Amino acid sequence: MRRFDDKVVIVTGAASGIGEATALRMASEGASLAIADRDAEGLANTQAQCRELGANVLALECDLSEHPACEGMVSAAVEHFGHLDVLCNIAGIAQFKHFTEISVAEWQRMLAVNLSSVFYLCQLAMPELVKTRGNIVNLASSAALVGQAYNASYCATKAAVMNLSKALAVEFAGAKVRINALCPGSVKTPLVSNLEFPKDIDSNLLGKLFPLLEAAEPAEIAAAIAYLASDEARFITGAALSIDGGQVAC
Repeated sequence: MRRFDDKVVIVTGAASGIGEATALRMASEGASLAIADRDAEGLANTQAQCRELGANVLALECDLSEHPACEGMVSAAVEHFGHLDVLCNIAGIAQFKHFTEISVAEWQRMLAVNLSSVFYLCQLAMPELVKTRGNIVNLASSAALVGQAYNASYCATKAAVMNLSKALAVEFAGAKVRINALCPGSVKTPLVSNLEFPKDIDSNLLGKLFPLLEAAEPAEIAAAIAYLASDEARFITGAALSIDGGQVAC
C-alpha cells in the first residue's frame, strides 16, 4: 500500500518502540517524515532505516516537553517539506509507583512529556493541518480507559490525551481535520520492558494489566496508527480505539 504518497508526517518518540515502528510503516507507504526523539543514536538508526525504504526524512533530536522544542519541530517540518498532513504524537514515559510516593518533580515530568507536549504540538500543527485537511493520531493507552493500581500519574495523563483528542475532533470537524486517540494495552517495547514495580504491591490489583491475548508487537500498533491516519479512516474522528488484546473488556 502507498497510502501516504506525497504526504508529510510528523512522528514523535521515533527512536524506539511504537514510534520507530510507526516511522517505518509510514516510510514504507510513501510518506515524507519529520521524526523526533531525545535519543540521538536511536533516532539516527530510525532515520537510516526509513531512508532505506526510500523516504525523505528530517530527524530532530529534541525534548518535546518544552514548548520551544515543539515550535521548532513543527516549523522545521513545514519549512523543509512545505506542508504538513499528519501528526503522530507517540512520545511518552511511564512509571509504576505508590501514589503517596510520587514526587512533585515526577508528576510534573509526566505531565510535561505525556500531556503538555501533545497539547503543544496539536496547537502548533493545527493551522497547517487545516490547510491540508490533515489529521492527528495521539497515543493514549488502555490506562486512559480504566484505573490501574500504582499507575496514577500515567493514567491521568493518558485519560487527558484521550479527552483532548475528542475535544479537538469536535472543534475542528468543520475544518475537515480528524483527531483520534489510540489506546494500546501491553506492547513489547523498551518502555515496557524497563518498567519496575514498587515493593510491597498487592498483586491482586494488577489483574487489569494482563490482556486476554499475548502482548502486541510495536508493528501491530503502528499498523493501527497508519490506518487512522489514512484516508481509509475518513469517517473516524473523536475515537478512542482500543488495541489491547481484550485488556479493558474484562
